[in-house]
Amino acid sequence: MNLKKKLSILTALAVFQAFAAIPANALAADQSDTTTTNTANVKSVEVVKKEQMISESDVKSGSDTKQPDNNDNNVVEGTNPVTNEPTGIDVTPIDPVTDPADEDDAGEETTVPTAPVEVEQPSTSGQSVAGIKGGDLTLYMNSNKMVQDGKTYLAGQPMAVKNGVSYVAIRALVDRVGYEVKYDNTTKETIIISGEDELRFKTNSSIYTVNGESRTMKGPAYQQKNTFMVPLTSITQALNITYKVNQSAKTVVLNLNTKPVASFTVQKEIFVGDTVTYNTKSSSPKGFDIVDERWTGRQDSFDQPGTYTVTYAVQDSSGQWSDPYAVTIQVQKPNLPPVAMFMTDKEEYKMGEKITYIDQSTDDENAIVKTEWENNALAFFVPGPKTVTITVTDKHGASNSYTKTVNITGETLYTMSDFNQLFTPVGEKFSFDGSGVPSMEKIPFTYYDEPSLLIRSNSPETVNSEGIVYKESSFGQTRFMIHHVNNTGKNVKMYVVATNNNAYTASIEQQNMGFAGPSPIATAAGKLSIDRWFQSIQNGTGQKKVYIQPGESKLILTELSVLSMKQGQVISLYSDVFSDYELDYNIIMIDENKDPMTAWSTLPVLDRDGVHNRGTYPNATRIITYDQEVGSKPARLPLGDNASDPNLVGTDPMAYTDASNAGNFGVLYKITLNNVAPRTLISFNPRGGKYSGVALVNGEVVQISNGKSVSAPNEQSVLYRTGSYGQSVTILFSAAPGSNLPVNLLFTPLPTEK
Repeated sequence: MNLKKKLSILTALAVFQAFAAIPANALAADQSDTTTTNTANVKSVEVVKKEQMISESDVKSGSDTKQPDNNDNNVVEGTNPVTNEPTGIDVTPIDPVTDPADEDDAGEETTVPTAPVEVEQPSTSGQSVAGIKGGDLTLYMNSNKMVQDGKTYLAGQPMAVKNGVSYVAIRALVDRVGYEVKYDNTTKETIIISGEDELRFKTNSSIYTVNGESRTMKGPAYQQKNTFMVPLTSITQALNITYKVNQSAKTVVLNLNTKPVASFTVQKEIFVGDTVTYNTKSSSPKGFDIVDERWTGRQDSFDQPGTYTVTYAVQDSSGQWSDPYAVTIQVQKPNLPPVAMFMTDKEEYKMGEKITYIDQSTDDENAIVKTEWENNALAFFVPGPKTVTITVTDKHGASNSYTKTVNITGETLYTMSDFNQLFTPVGEKFSFDGSGVPSMEKIPFTYYDEPSLLIRSNSPETVNSEGIVYKESSFGQTRFMIHHVNNTGKNVKMYVVATNNNAYTASIEQQNMGFAGPSPIATAAGKLSIDRWFQSIQNGTGQKKVYIQPGESKLILTELSVLSMKQGQVISLYSDVFSDYELDYNIIMIDENKDPMTAWSTLPVLDRDGVHNRGTYPNATRIITYDQEVGSKPARLPLGDNASDPNLVGTDPMAYTDASNAGNFGVLYKITLNNVAPRTLISFNPRGGKYSGVALVNGEVVQISNGKSVSAPNEQSVLYRTGSYGQSVTILFSAAPGSNLPVNLLFTPLPTEK
């Protein structure tokens, strides 16, 4: 054995003897921080497997970075400034914890990341490095040296840049922060425990998780001589650590505030005398229990208006207090209730004379949120005094009422029938004698149908079990009408699965969408779906485009499945789509927790209920154009009666039978009346039962009727009135699911105004 080799062995033995004399958690001696001194060139031992020998090559330099020195720029870091010889230091080796089963696995993490080695900072003046803020941690670029509270620590590997990403030794950094580090032998993950948070990192992966949520790092974690290295920005973001970079000093300073954190909120508005609710929140970055709190300026209520500052602080079980958290509270004068008031344009009216009500209610904050009227009829038809009341409520819930009496004389200006025809607002309804409607002259319209395949999925309307409620194939212009009730006894969802069985990629364009529900009321869902469908047609919303590869299945009309349907709830959907190739459609209802893409192909086809209609109907857009004059005498235009307006004829492909679209639900009517007489009332009169829906009249959505259903046969809802001149009127209409057909459009000459 040559002399050099003998000296190397003796050197390694001397290092181990030095380690044995110092405990693994030895702390650096306390030092003052008044004068900056030269730093020592510290040597640390590379962590290796226990059975390996340690040679001189295993002892590496702690830093290659020269630190600035105002006294002597020629002094080499790590040498005594007087003798220029290496400074004597003590280090503490940390044995790795290995997983025997993985010792031979190349590239996989097999150890808990190396802990930093803490060393005593030497000083020529008995003072420590100055300028280090308590609690902060300074990292040195291209060095494994770290300084915290005037004490120097050595990481297992230097801070390094790899592929443009700065990496740090995770164990060294986390130990300084004070969090717990573990290693999961099963998943090969390094785990950091920060209070209730758990972070997991894996070798050679740029993905890490925070409480199970995946996040992406700028570069993959890696092993460098049994030291686990991660991107600096990722670990600081994950642990909510802020830092500053000093390029001139080649340092990165991390703010490691370990104080607990306190905060609180109070209600948005506080008035004199209100009980103040303080909602507190506190936590410890190290996971310590919060054991005490203190307030300044807190009051359960304030008896004077003004601005008040309240602070809140908490203490953790280690004895540290948080910084005070301050909230400025603006206490307002007590809320004054609104003042209800209205006037009428006159004090006395004839029977059938229109009354104008002028709301003059006020609020000191201009915050009236609800106005309710009682007995504010547009006209009265019985003489005598009539009391009308208005009640207004502000945003704080305070309310006030005002009642006014108007007098109705015995003289008649308009009959009730004439008044309703003249003055009932568009979108509102009025009562009349509907028995004469069937005897009114029918407008002798003709029509033609435009190509648009209607898929009407409406039976079984009440679905009792999971399954396929409708299936069909279509290409080109297609309209879906889907209306079903959940009666399965559990929460379910509905889906439309489109399958491309062609050799080419198919595109399907959703042109508009009207969806409503889940709702317990069928008529409400049906009306809202038609309302939203017309709005979509009107403003172009709801458009989507989906591409489906050959042999692929995809979900379309996904608005249908956003929410689960509870027992007894209804969904209603109208939508037009266009596909360039034939697609197979399956409309299904399944348990809310099931995957539709795996479940649909195994579902049974459900039978129709024998009451409601389902089927596939071609040519589902009906064009009615009428050029002759209407409105100069009473007339009607029937829809959905299977006489003047015949049902669409189609098939039920699941039952292999012909089908007739009773009521023509799902049909879009485009009605153009090119010669409506001056002073004509156009109204909507249901004949088959209650109806609740909308129509698009001259491009405007009109309710049938506002917030209420219209009952057959003695109610009508106002759609439009022409003025002093004749004009063309266009009406788009489609029957709302849940309502009843047939219906009539009525054209009535308006009475003469007085």
